[in-house]
Amino acid sequence: MHITVKTVLALLLLAAISGCSIAPQTGSGGKWVGHKETGKASYYADKFQGRKTANGEIYKAGKKTAAHRTLPFGSQVKVTNVRNGKSVVVRINDRGPFVRGRIIDLSRSAFSSIGSTRDGLLNVRIEVVK
Repeated sequence: MHITVKTVLALLLLAAISGCSIAPQTGSGGKWVGHKETGKASYYADKFQGRKTANGEIYKAGKKTAAHRTLPFGSQVKVTNVRNGKSVVVRINDRGPFVRGRIIDLSRSAFSSIGSTRDGLLNVRIEVVK
């Protein structure tokens, strides 16, 4: 995926407007363990299959991965569907989602293990576990 300087500046402006902070992308996620958030989860559209994620990996819909705006790459996050109590642990390897109200963007596999992709969005609770 080719990202232009304008795109990066627009994302930084969006983060500033929404009150987000941009966390360091290196180092251990140890200080984040126990961090919790509640909000909406979405999932990657099929068009992203095979494209590079922000950390350079190739997105694979069958892997349990996710995008988060600020958590360090490699963080393990437990995502729980608040409606049915189902949970999945994902590894953060991308940045996003950049849509107000959404806190995490899950791979199709991760999303499907806690809810139906027909729903499109799920109300979730996330907790950094590693």
